[in-house]
Amino acid sequence: MDTEGTHEANTTRPSHILKPSAPPAPPAHPPKPRHAPGGGPVLADWLRTARPTAEPGVWRHAHTPRAEVEPARTPDRALAAGAVISFLACVLVWSLMRNAYIPFWDVPLKLFTPNSWWAGNGEPLTGTGGVRAKPIYELLFDAALLYGFGRLGNWGAAWRRLAEARGPWIQPLAVVPLGYLTLLLVHNYQLPLRQLAEAFLTFDGTPEANRELMNTTRTVIDVLLVLAFLWLAGGDRLVRRFLPGSQRSTASTATAPRRQPQTPATATPADDPVRWPQVRGAGLGDVADRLEATIADGRMNDVDYARIARAWESVQADPGRLRAFVDAVRDKGAAACAHPSGARDLPVRAARHDLLVRQVRLGTVEDEPRNPYARRGTGLALDPAVLGTSLLAVGPSGAGKTGRLVRPVVESLALQALAGQAAVVAVGAAGAQLGPDAAYDVVVRVGDPESVYDLDLYGGTTDPDEAATLLAEGFVGDVPGIDVRRAATALAQLLGPFRTAYGRFPAVPELRGLLDQARPALDGLRRALEDAGAAGNVGAHAMLRDLDARERQYGAHGDPGPALADRVALLDRPAFAGFFDTTGQGRPFSLRALEHPIRVRVDLPERAHADASRMLARLLLAQFNAAAAARTDRSLFALLALDDASHTLTPETVRGVQRLRSTNAGVLLTLRTLDDVPEALRIPLLGAVGCRMAFSGVTTWDGKRFAEAWGTEWVETRDVTHRTVFADQPLTRAIHTFRKLVTGKAVTTDAVTVRQVERERWSASDLAHAVPPGSAVLSLTSVRGERAAPLLVRLAGSA
Repeated sequence: MDTEGTHEANTTRPSHILKPSAPPAPPAHPPKPRHAPGGGPVLADWLRTARPTAEPGVWRHAHTPRAEVEPARTPDRALAAGAVISFLACVLVWSLMRNAYIPFWDVPLKLFTPNSWWAGNGEPLTGTGGVRAKPIYELLFDAALLYGFGRLGNWGAAWRRLAEARGPWIQPLAVVPLGYLTLLLVHNYQLPLRQLAEAFLTFDGTPEANRELMNTTRTVIDVLLVLAFLWLAGGDRLVRRFLPGSQRSTASTATAPRRQPQTPATATPADDPVRWPQVRGAGLGDVADRLEATIADGRMNDVDYARIARAWESVQADPGRLRAFVDAVRDKGAAACAHPSGARDLPVRAARHDLLVRQVRLGTVEDEPRNPYARRGTGLALDPAVLGTSLLAVGPSGAGKTGRLVRPVVESLALQALAGQAAVVAVGAAGAQLGPDAAYDVVVRVGDPESVYDLDLYGGTTDPDEAATLLAEGFVGDVPGIDVRRAATALAQLLGPFRTAYGRFPAVPELRGLLDQARPALDGLRRALEDAGAAGNVGAHAMLRDLDARERQYGAHGDPGPALADRVALLDRPAFAGFFDTTGQGRPFSLRALEHPIRVRVDLPERAHADASRMLARLLLAQFNAAAAARTDRSLFALLALDDASHTLTPETVRGVQRLRSTNAGVLLTLRTLDDVPEALRIPLLGAVGCRMAFSGVTTWDGKRFAEAWGTEWVETRDVTHRTVFADQPLTRAIHTFRKLVTGKAVTTDAVTVRQVERERWSASDLAHAVPPGSAVLSLTSVRGERAAPLLVRLAGSA
């Protein structure tokens, strides 16, 4: 049960993991969190955080959806003018009311109170309830005036935008005149706060005691008003800043890793993921309690949770695994159903991951007009749902393709592999920063004598025709004028006889000799086939005919044999001695292992053997397309990440990439420029992938291709036409002349034309010149057909 029936591949990790000779220098800034929530309250809070459903590419962890359309924003000048005018109108109405210029304003008060409370002049009689009712009514009337004119003048928005948003000191400075004016009105009995308080006082003592009571009351009112205006000025923040011990808390906050604010979910205890409701619902309360206890005591991390949840899904699909699952959880707790490597996490993480929804965060969508309003400021994340349509990224060297895209994605798939959800193969040049060796199960260093693992040139297949097709695609798929099908036939005419004779495929030197028509190699193969036929092998005679046909076709017009031999010669070098072994003495890695949750990194000798590296990358891409389609169990998401896909794409591999989305697999391709792809394949490649990414610094030629792929949209434009006004009347003409002398501009009228026009979402010029460093423009498509428009994204790690 520990392997869930999917981890039976031989994926022993190499023992010679390289370690640094000296400890690294301490960082200048607080270190980035190396791991996701580990356990205890942190993991519990992480699990309970809301993850609302969103469109492709949205970082769902604690995501708060925004409105689809940006609300109308009033300009600051108009907002300030409206607030001032409404305030002056409020003061005018209040002044008219206080000076009895507005009749009947106190009619409601007189209607709902006894007549015995009021004198003939409308003032309250001493000792009656009118002494208290009048100040209460006046306060309510003043509050209604403030509320009404405040809503009319949008005082709240004006205060937030013109005072709060301009810094911590502007807000107190704006409060000072308001507070002084309020205190002055209270002291002059224009605001009936003192009248109201004094109406509830009882004066039973001496005149001195009564006067002391009134002074105390007035002081309390003044203090309360001052405190209210201090709160309005943000005094609570200022107090916290200068409190003793606040410096320590600020320092500790600065040195601690920044944590994203967590939005607690509103799930009921029955739906609490910490309590494993699915397991409890199946009647396994003791197993759920065991898992819940491991979360509470901090022994479970996010990988453990995702892995055990995946194991439970396999139990639901195959109830025969229930007993093994229960025993594993009872015996091992959080370590149950472990990955064959025994690893429960990666040694280091370079990005933020959410294994609950299988996302990795790449950056933040910029708050700028080109991006849809609903996406501005949201996190940008990738998951298998969008990677299943494959992703093409183009950008110059140093734009961040490896560090800000390839490594986070590969790291995410490696974590999912530890959780039994995915398989990942990362291919890059030797020395590429794709993660430490300890983060992988298999590390193939082509051309390195110290490499533990070898690479299977034939992709793990035993069918000569399939092996020939893959080799032909990898060897000569990029050679103009060479028919790949004829090349596959030529290789099949040699691979079939060789396997029939020796029970294996030829090694690189043997294959080169056969392609060069070396007589010792051909004669030896012919004798072996004759001996096999004499021993009763019925297929040997057919293989002899294929061998004869290859000899007849060699050297004919259009024969691909010499080109194949030249390409094989690139691998028949001293640096590759001992590699690509077919005798069973090595430990070759084959892409047939994609049915298992395996983590693989292939290092190619790009510097010393550039042509051979490109040929091997092309071969791996062809093998991946074939292996992903041939899987019988497609429950694992498979990803091939090519850190540099220059000169590796062929017409057949581009068609294969397009078919991957139906096989729960995808590829991640990076290019320095689209010129590294044959011209005939540039448009098909952009159409084959569902996700396209243009980094900062692309050329206008590359930007033109992306602009065509992203298409156009309807936008509203406003054309303003200025027309000079010619006055007929002498007075008007004189006024216009004086205005022109003062302003220096003629009097004009504006004619505004609003129309809908079709424009490119991103033009080639914008992609080449308007994308800031550390950013990229990215469009996404999910395997279900959901689309996200091109978004300008500030990638993680950018300033």
